[in-house]
Amino acid sequence: MNVTDALNTVTSAAKGVVGLGLSLVIVALVVDILFPGTTGIVTSVSALVSSFTSQGLVGLVT
Repeated sequence: MNVTDALNTVTSAAKGVVGLGLSLVIVALVVDILFPGTTGIVTSVSALVSSFTSQGLVGLVT
């Protein structure tokens, strides 16, 4: 196994984990929209976006 194969394996695993995480967030958003207050994710995402917009690029980086 060379370095390229190892990096491809790690990249593939990371893509799978990120894809699963995004899918779970989308499901939680849909559940929270259909049944308000169930997961609280809409409030969290709203606060996150608000902090990014109020702090500009610094809020995005930190």
